[in-house]
Amino acid sequence: MDIEELSKSQLLLLTVMVNFVVSIATAVLTVSMVDNAPLTVTQTVNRIVDHTIETISTPIQVVNPIKTPTSKPTPTNEQLLTAAVSSDLARTALIYKGATTTPAIAFGVYLPKSRAVATAFVLGLPKEAMIQFSDGSVEQASLSRSDDNLAIYGFADDAKLPTVPDAGLPAASTLKQGQTVAAITKDSAATTGIISKVSATEIQTTITGVPVGAGVVELSGLVIGIGSAKPGILIPADLISALLASPVNK
Repeated sequence: MDIEELSKSQLLLLTVMVNFVVSIATAVLTVSMVDNAPLTVTQTVNRIVDHTIETISTPIQVVNPIKTPTSKPTPTNEQLLTAAVSSDLARTALIYKGATTTPAIAFGVYLPKSRAVATAFVLGLPKEAMIQFSDGSVEQASLSRSDDNLAIYGFADDAKLPTVPDAGLPAASTLKQGQTVAAITKDSAATTGIISKVSATEIQTTITGVPVGAGVVELSGLVIGIGSAKPGILIPADLISALLASPVNK
């Protein structure tokens, strides 16, 4: 049969068969040549084959893999409490009627975001006062807002005020009975307790020894209220926020 008379399928089969025969012949010839080759050639061929197999079987190494960010450890209650006390102490301010060499007339809470100091309203608060911060710095302040419960002192725009953690002033509605709270006493000692009852007008706690006008914080370090004349009773932070939003005293 003439090859030109073959169909496409027959030509394809013929090509496959020829390639198969050639492959077998090549393999037989290669094996025969390796068997008859010098020892050095045989060793070289074996090393090439071994290296090829090793390269193929070695797993691919990822360069600079993306690292999964590890979550930060959750702070313990003790760590939260010590941080909250530190924040409360940093915001504690003393209010003086005159020079700071005289006894302070009241405690206050420094509100850095509002550039103000809040305190409980008591008779005798001066319109002009000297405020001493926890870092020892002193600035003059003016009584800018007041009502039956609270008084707010503001500072001049060019007053250099310390940098402290924000007070936050969380709403009373977010507080829970049994929640841990902390405060600083008159002698700068830390004291702790829990919230026993919450209402729109006052927060009852088990803390004693909180100075009138001093801040009380929860475990996040936010000011929930300030001490009143009644032991264990706080003026809620809601009332501070409301007074800050009211018009300035004329």
